Amino acid sequence: MAEKKMKFIEMTGSTLESMLDEKELKELSGAGVDDHSIVRVNQHGDIEVRRELKWDVIGGLLGDFEERIKKQTGFEWA
Repeated sequence: MAEKKMKFIEMTGSTLESMLDEKELKELSGAGVDDHSIVRVNQHGDIEVRRELKWDVIGGLLGDFEERIKKQTGFEWA
């Protein structure tokens, strides 16, 4: 049986910051994400940042995050 894999949309920290509200921005900066960080968001709204050896979950998005992400990045889940 085929294993279902989580889908993500990847982007830079600056792209993610451009679509966040105040509360979400505080979470992001507290996790050490800057403009050049590589981040990804899954279909549940979990935000992960790429570290040297692994991905770390650093928070989550609420509300219409799927629409915001697709509009801002032009990407689909991959």
